[in-house]
Amino acid sequence: METVVTNDELITKIERALDSMRPYLAADGGNVKVLEVTEDKTVRLELVGSCGSCPMSAMTFKGGLEEAILRAVPEINKVEAVNITPAF
Repeated sequence: METVVTNDELITKIERALDSMRPYLAADGGNVKVLEVTEDKTVRLELVGSCGSCPMSAMTFKGGLEEAILRAVPEINKVEAVNITPAF
């Protein structure tokens, strides 16, 4: 029988994965917030503080946040950020 993981359990795992990245974000005046986990196991994040407007936010998201979540929470299929600033 397959074990069903609740959204609350997933969010707890996601938050734990993000906690490993938060000191780096905080050093630059930013943070990240989990908005939701959808039915298809997509995590929607919001970059807050200076991270929301930083031109490096796309790299921080891809190379840090997304990777940390996918590695720590294998149940997650996809990670999206709702407010990434495109690099110029």
